Amino acid sequence: MSAKSRVLVVDDDASVGKVLSAILAQAGCESLHAESVDRALQLLRTRSIDLVISDLRMPGTDGFGMLEQLRKQWPDVPLIMLTAHGTVQIAVAAMRAGAVDFMLKPFEREEVVATVQRALDATAARRQEPPRLPQIGEGFFGSSAALAELVQRLERAAAGSATVLLRGESGTGKELAAKRVHARSERAGKPFVVVDLGAIPDNLMESELFGHEKGAFTGAVQRKPGRVELAAGGTLFLDEVGETPLPMQVKLLRLLQEREYRPLGGTAARRADVRFIAATHRDLESMVEQGTFRQDLYYRLSVLPIRLPPLRERPDDVVPLARHFCELFARDNQRPGLRLHPDACAALARHSWPGNVRELQNAIERLVVMSAGDLVGKDDVERELRRTACEPAAARLDPRPGTPLSLEARVQEAEREAVATAIHKAGGNRTVAARILGISRRSLYNKMAEYGLD
Repeated sequence: MSAKSRVLVVDDDASVGKVLSAILAQAGCESLHAESVDRALQLLRTRSIDLVISDLRMPGTDGFGMLEQLRKQWPDVPLIMLTAHGTVQIAVAAMRAGAVDFMLKPFEREEVVATVQRALDATAARRQEPPRLPQIGEGFFGSSAALAELVQRLERAAAGSATVLLRGESGTGKELAAKRVHARSERAGKPFVVVDLGAIPDNLMESELFGHEKGAFTGAVQRKPGRVELAAGGTLFLDEVGETPLPMQVKLLRLLQEREYRPLGGTAARRADVRFIAATHRDLESMVEQGTFRQDLYYRLSVLPIRLPPLRERPDDVVPLARHFCELFARDNQRPGLRLHPDACAALARHSWPGNVRELQNAIERLVVMSAGDLVGKDDVERELRRTACEPAAARLDPRPGTPLSLEARVQEAEREAVATAIHKAGGNRTVAARILGISRRSLYNKMAEYGLD
């Protein structure tokens, strides 16, 4: 958990605020406590807040009132609902109203840390996603034939009820596509629940998906509904399904095949009234051949496979996207007159954009922030592209040719090599790679980001 993250705890019980603040501090996160919604709103107006944890029942304005104010004034700040009155109806209502998650009192330290981390990670990922731009349908921007074909396939998929498998590189907009299918389906208006299977620790995955009964394990003092139950009547989006560990793949297969599941500690199977949409950037066919992904699960997932084209296959969309991002970030940075020179647009169009729309968005934001005048030129673009170009590991660790690497740099180089080797041996399966290295998947993701291996 980043020490820069600041969490606002809203609870009229001072002891609850103190305990949560202590847990968050131990996890390396700064926290503030407000004993009322009015005080919380004052803090939001004067402080930068990354996440709100709000009690449901409080004197005066309650947790739903807090959530309503967030959605109106600070829509980018997520809220986790906290309640001692944990019913499925309240949890579903909270998430339908816009809460990203919920926790039940009394809570365990591990649950608090995992839930907060998940919410912060999801928010960070959303902020890196391309904005939803109004062109070819909601959420998709461009005029290329490839994009038009994608939107048509999503429209056809939305009309049915079969499981959809979205395939595509990172940054191509798979979650955006899943939301479009849901919004155009007969389940629109019902919950759209996301499960990032690549971000949930293996030992918590079953509980997150299926929920647990009271007494199912140490610390399970109340029944907690899982994501399948919260999505009842709507759509369950299984993001990064290729990261599902093999033991969990068996239970996921039963969920898709039989449309039923069993909560941890439960004695009876429950019906799953959801539509499934899955997404992955992984080569599932190769994983099936390597034995790291079940063939029967693969067939269950890929009833309606839809490929999202990378940006390099949509070259006509690069310049319109770049101009839109430039206008957007210029406005956000109080530089409304800033624009892209035609030569800069040509340089952007020539780039392959391996990170897709997300990479283009980030590059334009940096250009807007760092440019000196009112015009972003070709030299600015080429300098930015050179800066972000991949370099050999040793050169990145110590850029001076002929200079011996320091001990710290050598350690980093060795660590990067170990991570890269483990990923290669695991055939790209991050769960297997983490096991090879003897670290958690979260630690592996951090290392991959640090060394540019993601």
